[in-house]
Amino acid sequence: MTASFAQLLVFGIIVAVANVAGGLILFPSKIHRNYKRLLSYILALGAGFMLSVTFIEVLPKTIRLWQSPENLPLAGENLYLPMALLLAGYLLTQFFEHTIAPHFHLGEEVHSDHHIKPSSAYTAIGGLMIHTFFDGVSISAAAMIDYKVGILVFIAVFLHKFPEGFTIGSMMLAAGKGLREVLIVTSVVGLTTIIGLLVFYVVGSNVGFTLAYALPLACGVTLYVAASDLIPEVNHHAGKNPLISLSVFAGVAVFIALHYLLHSVLER
Repeated sequence: MTASFAQLLVFGIIVAVANVAGGLILFPSKIHRNYKRLLSYILALGAGFMLSVTFIEVLPKTIRLWQSPENLPLAGENLYLPMALLLAGYLLTQFFEHTIAPHFHLGEEVHSDHHIKPSSAYTAIGGLMIHTFFDGVSISAAAMIDYKVGILVFIAVFLHKFPEGFTIGSMMLAAGKGLREVLIVTSVVGLTTIIGLLVFYVVGSNVGFTLAYALPLACGVTLYVAASDLIPEVNHHAGKNPLISLSVFAGVAVFIALHYLLHSVLER
């Protein structure tokens, strides 16, 4: 069973609102201070959940899709093409987030001694929009295979949208911008996720082979966000607090519980 257009649209709107909310948290000072204390735990929880989704759901579904009779001749016995697409998704994210936008990292940028040029902030956010577009593609592609996988991917994306919005907002503040600019930029980034979701839904519904190519690309992007964006940030903070590192395992445990609920209990 696959997700409907309405369900996908709701998923997209929720993650887009989470982007905006993450940025706006910077402004009520009490909420901001409380959220800063929780940020590392949220990043760690999201990292564990996202890694679990990638390796237990999305990657096996990708391999199974490419082993179907219509795709296997293209994939080859060693599945070179889908694995190359996965690597391309990973490297694409590296290129846009950390090559053309080397300033980007998930975290706060509003320290008194940390100011950045507006051009650097906008470049970093532009690079981030590539991965937010593929966040939407990931949700849509997964849901078109199985709505249960789509739900798990949606949760994985949702968990890093608040930190992502927080990062975007803090970069804008560090660049000397205010509430209006934070609201506009976080809204645009959130809209990019919805666009990725809708574009793939429309294209994937009409061109069958698109799913086979998009899923490994999206898998590579998701793997990058979890392993190269979230985990290094977690490790940076975990040296002072081992509980942060343990939150990665908590994210895995949450995934296992939801996976069991979706695949066992709800199917009875």
